[in-house]
Amino acid sequence: MFTNLGRRVLAAVLLSFVLLTTACSPKEPSRFDQVQQESTRQKSGQAVVKDATQGSKLNQFFPSSGDGYNRVYTQEKKGFSEANLKKDGKVVAQLAISDTSSIPGAAAKFANSTEKIGGYPSVQLGKTQTSVLVNKYQVKVISKDPLFTANDRAIWIEKFNLDGLANLK
Repeated sequence: MFTNLGRRVLAAVLLSFVLLTTACSPKEPSRFDQVQQESTRQKSGQAVVKDATQGSKLNQFFPSSGDGYNRVYTQEKKGFSEANLKKDGKVVAQLAISDTSSIPGAAAKFANSTEKIGGYPSVQLGKTQTSVLVNKYQVKVISKDPLFTANDRAIWIEKFNLDGLANLK
């Protein structure tokens, strides 16, 4: 039916047609593109206040490794420091200190708190997070393992140097 030359010409025409129609059609954004755009839009208004504490200054108030647990710092920036708490090589919790002066409204959730840990107002956020407010700092422990309970989170919050953090200027 077609000669070798005819097949080549037909293949070239079809390939050109496919490339032309797919290259010129508008690309639909993926769900990841949409999330990135939303995330960028939300963060564009947030900025760390000028007098926020450097993350490196917050590290000294974290609990030390011990009792089979290993503390590994994962993030440090102005107004925030974070570490993973590992046991047997597995992350069981995240530990964090954030300067609430950069997060409007963050301290407000403690206003009606009736619970205290280490003498500081405490709140439970969902089933995995426990936080205390120490001066302008939020100390948070987030369970990453279902066996790391609210009681464990409270114990680890008390291992932070909360009084030292309260006196940080």
